[in-house]
Amino acid sequence: MKRKINWLQLIIIIVVTELVGVLGNILSGNARGVYASFEKPPLSPPGWLFGVIWPILYLLMAIAVYIIYEAPPSPDSERATNLYWLQLFVNFLWPVVFFRFGWYWVAVAVIILLDILVVITMKYFYDINKTAAYLLIPYLVWILFATYLNIGVAVLN
Repeated sequence: MKRKINWLQLIIIIVVTELVGVLGNILSGNARGVYASFEKPPLSPPGWLFGVIWPILYLLMAIAVYIIYEAPPSPDSERATNLYWLQLFVNFLWPVVFFRFGWYWVAVAVIILLDILVVITMKYFYDINKTAAYLLIPYLVWILFATYLNIGVAVLN
């Protein structure tokens, strides 16, 4: 039996998730200018691409956690949602550490923590709802790529 979508809850989760991304971007300072000034590793995308990719990833993340919220309550679903919000907080911190403060090696540690938290979150999501976990795959791929870029910038700058 299919459950009815709670549109208000879904919209709230999407807006909150997107706002966390926007706030992280605002607090990161002049990220575009800083990014443009870097010596970049091979495969570095143009700066404008980040503004296209991130809102899509945040949308997929929000839909994934909404699916978990709609799952029958359990200790695992509570852990999964707590992990989601924790990884989102770490995601929020990364651009501030990287762009605002220019602590590239600290940012490497932050993004590796993010990578680990997302993998753990996906594992919990997978045990509850496979679709929710699959929705996080593009996010994981992107942050792994961002980890490579972060390390490359740290080495080259």
